[in-house]
Amino acid sequence: MPTQPDANTPKPTLTTVDQVSSGGVAYREAEAGLEVALISVGPQQRWQLPKGLVDAGETPEATAVREVREEAGIHTELLRKIETIEYWYVGDKGRQRVRFHKFVHFFLLRYTSGNIKDHDREVNEARWVPLERATEMLAFKTEKQVVEKAKALLGKA
Repeated sequence: MPTQPDANTPKPTLTTVDQVSSGGVAYREAEAGLEVALISVGPQQRWQLPKGLVDAGETPEATAVREVREEAGIHTELLRKIETIEYWYVGDKGRQRVRFHKFVHFFLLRYTSGNIKDHDREVNEARWVPLERATEMLAFKTEKQVVEKAKALLGKA
């Protein structure tokens, strides 16, 4: 019969892995005002900003432009850094369960060309959303804060 661990038995610790991603608040001028590109991902169709892992040898700036192109289907011009957010989560790396220490660099990007319908397959939908409505749709508090900072940078706060 298996024995139950007692309260003094140390719990196994997870390996910590640093993970760096980059993305952005991509915006355009529309007739009704400023709009930002948001993406819907996953089975829960969660709305978020386009972002992804920084590849080896790639800068966070290049990643932001690439990820917005891939996930939102549009080409942009990088204007400036908004901020870096940081958080922790537990997930899988290969067959191992690990604790990720995640850093996400967010940049302000101006739309130059392309169509949001040209997003990649990992995205359910990409959509232009009025800047004032974006924070209502976003799933994550930190991304809502990033959009608020972008509003201030654009003089719309």
